[in-house]
Amino acid sequence: MTEPAVLEITTPGGGGYPIHIEPGALRRLPDRCGTYAPAHRYAVISDSQVARLCGPQVIASLADAGLAAELIEFPAGEWNKTREQWYALSDALLARGFGRDTAVVALGGGVTGDLAGFVAATYMRGVPVVQVPTTLLAMLDSSVGGKTGVDTDAGKNLVGAFHHPAAVVVDPLVLSTLPRHQRCAGLAEAVKTAAIRDDDLFGWMTASAEPLVSGDADAVGELVHRVVRHKAAVVREDPAERGVRAILNFGHTVGHALETLEGYTLLHGEAVAAGMRVEARLGEALEITEPGTAARLAALLAACRLDGEWEGSPRPDAVVEAMSHDKKARGSDVRCVLLSRIGEVARDPDGCHTFALTEAELGPLLAAALRPDSDA
Repeated sequence: MTEPAVLEITTPGGGGYPIHIEPGALRRLPDRCGTYAPAHRYAVISDSQVARLCGPQVIASLADAGLAAELIEFPAGEWNKTREQWYALSDALLARGFGRDTAVVALGGGVTGDLAGFVAATYMRGVPVVQVPTTLLAMLDSSVGGKTGVDTDAGKNLVGAFHHPAAVVVDPLVLSTLPRHQRCAGLAEAVKTAAIRDDDLFGWMTASAEPLVSGDADAVGELVHRVVRHKAAVVREDPAERGVRAILNFGHTVGHALETLEGYTLLHGEAVAAGMRVEARLGEALEITEPGTAARLAALLAACRLDGEWEGSPRPDAVVEAMSHDKKARGSDVRCVLLSRIGEVARDPDGCHTFALTEAELGPLLAAALRPDSDA
């Protein structure tokens, strides 16, 4: 089993927060809350599935430590990451008399972290939040960095705020309850991290794909450590996403478009896996990405059981339209992260970490990248 680790994130203004990664860390949550987010009362926000699995244990552990806490749940599912649920959760806090001396505990996957984090960012003009991710995807990505928000009909995460957590508590042991398809979806963010920053990690994942898919504790523990260190380093360098942090969006411009078009029935990791394949093909077509990169990427995704052809069904023009609403778009241009090669992101002539493509030039390229084996 992996050793405990504490990573530090720096935030604008000289602040920061710790990321505690430790098997059994959930048992120490009261200590972390008391140290990093002292409060009169704690609102533990969780979706209905995680609330059933972990909610009573967390509330009991907080109570045993003398911390007043209440569990507030919302219906599970990406389609519930909405302004309506933000409104309902905020009203629930008001109805139960939570005040300015409240702290939120976001207990769950990426949807919970984004939604509960947005509630914390806006409730009483901002209260602390402790992120406690329970899915591999959330541990590797969404719990770190301070992004919060909700989805709209126009696209993902278009309404939100930066609200950095007081602390992040990662317990790899909770992944034992995760279904394999959810665990595999989480691996997409690890593949992304390796693709943009670490060829050695990419090779290790290729060799370790089977134990990672099966949920081997040692393999998953090492993966969490290695990937979160990369995410922490990028966020530390660019906490407000004004520069290098853009590289973390590899696969997400196309991936978010696919999620929107499919009505959020695709798991986020499935959509990102499809987005990475498409964006790697785009890079090769533009002669920006080293030939063979897309094939290497596709092979690792297949080994991680992320080889569903989720990108093959939507119409290319619909994907372009959805991409134009992405929050990373600028004017009439769509911006994509493109690889130079595995382990390295390419930069445009101005030194930007993304490439601007007009909708007119993107259309034919995207049609071929979505369906590389057809004449589309």
